[in-house]
Amino acid sequence: MQMLTKFESKSNRVKGISFHAKRPWILASLHNGCIQLWDYRMGTLLERFDEHDGPVRGIAFHPTQPLFVSGGDDYKIKVWNYKTRRCLFTLNGHLDYVRTVFFHHEYPWIISASDDQTIRIWNWQSRNCIAILTGHNHYVMCAQFHPKNDLVVSASMDQTVRVWDISGLRKKNQAPTPMSFEDSFNRQSQADLFGSTDVMVKYVLEGHDHGVNWASFHPTLPLIVSAGDDRQVKLWRMSETKAWEVDSCRGHYNNVSSAIFHPRQELILSDGEDKSIRVWDMTKRTSLATFRRDHDRFWVLTAHPELNLFAAGHDSGLIVFKLERERPAYQVHQNQVYYIKDKVIHIHDLNSGADQEALSVRKLDSSYIVPRTLSYNPAERAVLVTSPHEGGIYELYHLPKTLSGTLKEPSDDSKRGEGQTALFIARNRFAVFDKAGQQVQIRDLSNNPTKSFKTPGQVNDIFYAGTGGLLMSTPTSVILYDIQQRRVSAELPATSVKYVVWNADMSMVALLSKHSITIATKNLKQVCQVHETIRIKSGTWDDSGVFIYCTLNHIKYALPQGDSGIIRTLEQPVYLTRVKGKTLHVLDREATPRTIKIDPTEYRFKLALVKRQYEEVLHIIRNSNLVGQSIIAYLQKKGYPEIALHFVRDPRTRFELALECGNLDIAVDTAKSIDQPDCWSKLGTEALRQGNFKIVEMAYQRTKSYDRLSFMYLVTGNENNLRQMLKIAELRNDPISSFQNALYLGDIDERVRLLEQVGQGPLAYLTAQSHGLSEKADAILAQAGKEVSDVQLPKSTCELPAIPKPAVQLEDPSWPLLTVSKSFFEGAFADETSTASAGPSFAYDENLDEAAGDWGADDDDLGIPGLSGKAAAEDDLFGTPEPALDGEDEEEGGGWDVDDDIKADLDAEISQAAAQATAEFVAPTAGTNETAIWSQNSPLAADHIAAGSFESAMQILNRQVGIVNFEPLKPHFLSIFQASQISVSPIASNPTLFAPVRRNPEESNIRSSLPVAVYTFESLKDSQLQQGYRLFTSGKLVAAQAQFKQLLHSVLFAVATNSDDAAAIDGMIDVCREYIVGLTVEQERRQTTGGGARALELAAYFTHCQLDVRHAQLALRQATKQAFKLKNFNTASNFARRLLELAPPKPVADEARQIQAVCERNLRDEIELNYDQYNPFVICGISLEPIYRGSPTTTCPYCRASFKPEHQGKQCTICELAQIGAKASGLRIMI
Repeated sequence: MQMLTKFESKSNRVKGISFHAKRPWILASLHNGCIQLWDYRMGTLLERFDEHDGPVRGIAFHPTQPLFVSGGDDYKIKVWNYKTRRCLFTLNGHLDYVRTVFFHHEYPWIISASDDQTIRIWNWQSRNCIAILTGHNHYVMCAQFHPKNDLVVSASMDQTVRVWDISGLRKKNQAPTPMSFEDSFNRQSQADLFGSTDVMVKYVLEGHDHGVNWASFHPTLPLIVSAGDDRQVKLWRMSETKAWEVDSCRGHYNNVSSAIFHPRQELILSDGEDKSIRVWDMTKRTSLATFRRDHDRFWVLTAHPELNLFAAGHDSGLIVFKLERERPAYQVHQNQVYYIKDKVIHIHDLNSGADQEALSVRKLDSSYIVPRTLSYNPAERAVLVTSPHEGGIYELYHLPKTLSGTLKEPSDDSKRGEGQTALFIARNRFAVFDKAGQQVQIRDLSNNPTKSFKTPGQVNDIFYAGTGGLLMSTPTSVILYDIQQRRVSAELPATSVKYVVWNADMSMVALLSKHSITIATKNLKQVCQVHETIRIKSGTWDDSGVFIYCTLNHIKYALPQGDSGIIRTLEQPVYLTRVKGKTLHVLDREATPRTIKIDPTEYRFKLALVKRQYEEVLHIIRNSNLVGQSIIAYLQKKGYPEIALHFVRDPRTRFELALECGNLDIAVDTAKSIDQPDCWSKLGTEALRQGNFKIVEMAYQRTKSYDRLSFMYLVTGNENNLRQMLKIAELRNDPISSFQNALYLGDIDERVRLLEQVGQGPLAYLTAQSHGLSEKADAILAQAGKEVSDVQLPKSTCELPAIPKPAVQLEDPSWPLLTVSKSFFEGAFADETSTASAGPSFAYDENLDEAAGDWGADDDDLGIPGLSGKAAAEDDLFGTPEPALDGEDEEEGGGWDVDDDIKADLDAEISQAAAQATAEFVAPTAGTNETAIWSQNSPLAADHIAAGSFESAMQILNRQVGIVNFEPLKPHFLSIFQASQISVSPIASNPTLFAPVRRNPEESNIRSSLPVAVYTFESLKDSQLQQGYRLFTSGKLVAAQAQFKQLLHSVLFAVATNSDDAAAIDGMIDVCREYIVGLTVEQERRQTTGGGARALELAAYFTHCQLDVRHAQLALRQATKQAFKLKNFNTASNFARRLLELAPPKPVADEARQIQAVCERNLRDEIELNYDQYNPFVICGISLEPIYRGSPTTTCPYCRASFKPEHQGKQCTICELAQIGAKASGLRIMI
């Protein structure tokens, strides 16, 4: 039997615990007066409640209401609402410590046991005490209701267990019913003669030799279990008239704190102050298993009301655990599931739902141990079943040919053997793995070995990999092993793989670890990897090639291309067997086949999009309600904004998406509906990028960007509109704009007039004279009262530059565009919105050439100046009339021209239409970016940074080493990203070209490339580490500390090529931590005023940092002098002895010997220090105090610095990056 720990917390001593019936929550009441609410599934602290004074010993959730109750040493019982997170009220009445509190399963009652020798029952709705149970003559340690009957059991230090009948209390508190006169008279008489009849003692159980700490009922049987200070667990049986002791369970060697019944099996669990949890066989009263802790006494034990979970509170926290695995042993073959339930092999048909019992396997192992795996051989109709019993055993069974009649037992025990794993690898061969000996045996169906071989390294488990092959899981990778050739065929990095799931044709495999899924090909070429924060339980392949898997609380999907998402939420974990369409077949924890309805629309949509199955995508869009921000974001990310545009109804989002996919038509429509300056500005920028000057003109008009309009008219040669802009500038009374437009037009007279108007006479004269307007110049001089001789003009013979004029006035100034076909989705969505025509149209298209110069044929009416329709009248700033078409006379003439020869025109038209239909240009598909492959090929944060995927790199660092503060890492991110590419400047006006820099340049396949390693062991050691040593030696403490922190930050991004470098880099983390802690201690010592006991303590702590020998000599020499000055001669002598052991230079050694000689005359200390040199300790990184061996501690997941438990959750002060106590998988620096 094994204990599987599911959650463990670090805190003060836990005195009370309680599971929530539905949610994955557990309450812990602590000895320091705090109540903690934990999510044991996610491993997070949800809430703290601090209102009790002193220890809180009792805690309990209400079974249905959002309430819990607590009782403590302040004599108070408090009822809390965990939704509002506050105490609702306090029940006062007890006169001493409250030991336990429990809710009644049906009535609004609370029962409490106290050291005042009473038990009280309270009504939490009326907030009154409704009964006081007296009779015990010592502390009452425990009292709780029977789960079904009107009984209460209590345990006391008076060495007794009492059973109380509360049926009278129940009747009294029921709704009133008609009562005869005799009944009322008899009830009143009994009360007068014998006192209150609400609660009466039914049994007094005597048998313990010392005080009894706990007593509890069996959930279904008339049994009681009790635990006491006599180190015994006693089992009692009740009848209607009496109760008696059945037996005692002996084995604890200290006080037993608690004992409970297993809700589902005939087991008793107990824990005690001997630091152990023991499991007892209830029928044989023998010990089945013992689970010990090194330093923590256990105080309380409880079982989950519905799940197979238990929790125990001890001196430094609590643990949530279960006994044995709940995962059923099963295997799927075609449309049948072979699984084991209640030690019987069942066959479940997935199509019909029929379920048949095939064979009993009760003789395989202990009745309390669940079989671990099942392997099915369809050719021989045989199964291999393994069990963890006695270190691992297996047995080969042949299923009966007919399943009718009574359940059959296996007849032959000869086909049993030892091994952790056994599985079929061929029609008549199976493999057995011996983990202890690291050996694999191949056996035939008679269980005779045919060959055996050693595993290629440390292997944890083996899995099926097709005929003649095995997958072997190592701590860091998965190996594909060829049994025939006895060699490793392939290897893939994947940490501690627990389960392997093949698809139907064995072409893809999913490797399931505790928190990650690696999808690979049959040759172990990694396709993608998915990471989860909570445990992954099982998975199965969809027929379309999507991997469906479940965690503790979700069913999810993973596409081989790397995308993943949630399908639905689970109330309880299940184990997936097969998915068919919208039906998911599963086994629950009771090994019962079930089906779950799922919606596969989302992952089918994404898969069709990735595979470019556009017809399927369109079908899903039209026939499902696929909506949501996640889908829109996904489509944008994958480069399908035109599809996202179909889902969006919000005008602002539609506008942004239309700009992204370059659809100016929709952008114009949405911009008109929004009508905000920022939208028109963005639209103008995008239209200018595409060269659509008509939309640019409209956008500038809407934003009143007059200067931009004028310049656009200049470059397009639109002189008429420039004249209009000049008039508008005059109406706006803007002389600067008027002068600019006059300059664009080359209108000298207007420029001179404007200069005169604003009082710039000299400039007006200079302009007129320079351009030959002599009369105008003379008039300006005369007006100013000057003569020509008074003015000196520069002498220049250069001609003034002329304003450029367009050589040809274009009818449409917009840039010509390639004739490209619309995307599949743009065409499909356009067809939906356009009206369906009755038949093909053969109308002659006069503007075929013009239409070919734009995207599609629906750009006719955009409300742009110069175009026909109502919109043109609204948006035309100048009201310019439409010009007549060339050759079109106002008078009608020329007749019908029916005699004209149009054969040439028809031929040209037909050939042009055919060319357009057959030779449309389709933009090429963008190739794969090499940097995107880097993040797929590597789980290292440095490689993701080099690929530009900063977000995934931060997620990796958070998951691996708990990093929460990324601000100090920003320079490293930028330097790694910049170093991963080189830029090449091409010819002028072309953008810069970037080329990735590989660390494996010899690799020709781009799919296997990796970015250059910026930080390696050699570079870190030669530059940063040596620089830190030099600064330390020279006494520059602040600079040295900064250098070692810089090195500690750089190690995060180091890349190792072999295991030796990886170990050396990992050791560098310890070096940095020790130096940073030591430098922090030394700086604190120097800042300590007075130089008293605290300064000497810090000097002593500094000597215990693991420094280089030369630096350790410096620390010891300084501590020796400090202790000698303060007359702590004993301590100084020890420091001097340690210094001499390091063989310092001769002057230092002579000085140490002199100090040692003086100190040995009087080995005493004047000052008492918080320092014990003989007890190993680490230094708390925040309080700078010693944490001695055996004391509770918490660590930084990255630098492994130690801290006191109260600092858990804070940011580490040593590395300044990680969260103290955070759960992390460990830093990976090697692929």
